[in-house]
Amino acid sequence: MICIIRIRGEVNMDRDVAETLSRLRMRRKYACVVINPNKEQEGMIKKVKDLVAFGEISKETLEKLIEKRGQLIDKKKKTDAKKVVDELEKGKKYESLNLKPFFRLHPPRGGIKSKAHFPKGVLGNHRGKINELVLRML
Repeated sequence: MICIIRIRGEVNMDRDVAETLSRLRMRRKYACVVINPNKEQEGMIKKVKDLVAFGEISKETLEKLIEKRGQLIDKKKKTDAKKVVDELEKGKKYESLNLKPFFRLHPPRGGIKSKAHFPKGVLGNHRGKINELVLRML
């Protein structure tokens, strides 16, 4: 599963890129989406790679993300984070699991060093290091 976090804001953004971010459900700064990407979504990620941080998320980090920042659609029903992670890996949708399909995160503790690409900054493909960024943003 791939975690995508929007880092850049909305000022001076190309209309096509703004539409792509909207379709990925990242309408605000520091919004996060966890998906199993298909071919079309991989193309969307390539299009917005200069505005987001993305990488492969671990199961433990996903559980923490759902526990702390997961928003329920029906607040009367309760959900278990471990069961939700297992169902998501099988291919279920967030709506059927009573969760909104995005997460709102805090700015990262320790700050963002630079809005350059990954080795120097925070944008682009982080691969496995995205887990550290997500934990700093919880």
